[in-house]
Amino acid sequence: MKPKVAIGSRLSHCKEVITLGVKPNFYDYTPWEQRLIHEAEIIYYPTSFYADLFNTIGKPTFPSYECYKYACDKIKQTALFDLLGIPHPRTRIFYGDRQKREILNHFSYPFIAKIPRGSALGEGVYLIKNEDDLLAYNKITKVAYIQEYLEIDRDIRVIVIKDKAVLAYWRIKKEGEYRCNISYGAEISLDNVPKGAIELALKLCKLCNLDDVGIDMCVYNGKFYVFEINVKYGREGFKKAGIDYKELLADMLRRGEL
Repeated sequence: MKPKVAIGSRLSHCKEVITLGVKPNFYDYTPWEQRLIHEAEIIYYPTSFYADLFNTIGKPTFPSYECYKYACDKIKQTALFDLLGIPHPRTRIFYGDRQKREILNHFSYPFIAKIPRGSALGEGVYLIKNEDDLLAYNKITKVAYIQEYLEIDRDIRVIVIKDKAVLAYWRIKKEGEYRCNISYGAEISLDNVPKGAIELALKLCKLCNLDDVGIDMCVYNGKFYVFEINVKYGREGFKKAGIDYKELLADMLRRGEL
């Protein structure tokens, strides 16, 4: 049986996996390590650096190449949702100062503005309530990502690994806060997560070949809306549910599910 090989450290606790670490110079891997990479049937946690390279040469990875491709890129994610007909808050992208002058022709205060690439954990998300807020936001980004503001007090995160929804929970906003992120004081609740939310997350993952992601969405006026795809999802929900995340991965690996 060929050894299981990982680049990133997520499975470093598994004795069944040889974790090599990230070396940007491929020749820094020993000849033995290079051979392991070439001969492995699948590379686990290739990192964003190697995901592109392995995809080019046809080497399967977990998570999938698509997980890395869309990670932290809200513009691509929005275009993907629109292309697939996935319900999503009304969103529009404005490039440069000339297009930014059209924002108020499409949106009325208040609305949400985000840093479109590279932001996570609720950072780079702004509630725009007036002209001063908009001017301040436009100064910090060349590309404006503008989204309608849905007045909700909580959202839902569904974590999908391979083809299973392994966890789903509510994130309930802290009073006075407009973000549902745990890092901004939101509380986790495992109670009565709608089945429809889980079904939508699984549908999205199947359509997009996503196999290790957290899907954030909400219920608004009786309808589900997907906000975004997260590859670097937090572990707080697992702790709340009494699930050992590392052991979950190890068990799935041993059962041949990864």
